Amino acid sequence: MRAIQLHKQATKFISSLPAKQKRQIAIALLSLQSNDLPHDAKKLKGYEYHRVDCGEYRVIYEWDETLVFVYIIGKRNNSDVYRKLDRGN
Repeated sequence: MRAIQLHKQATKFISSLPAKQKRQIAIALLSLQSNDLPHDAKKLKGYEYHRVDCGEYRVIYEWDETLVFVYIIGKRNNSDVYRKLDRGN
């Protein structure tokens, strides 16, 4: 199983969420350890990252043989998560 490493921005975002949403995202992140491409994952155009939806949130991540690195987590109903990605976090 891969280790999960969160970018500082992703950690800050998760800490600001209510318990129910934290649990929802934690389940999604733990599932990425064993399945790096779940059925709803898509590769982002112009980036080496992938994204997966988790309820009303979107997780931007990449992986290698030993690590899943989560760059950004944000609301998916607006393009804020992509603006953060374009700004370089």
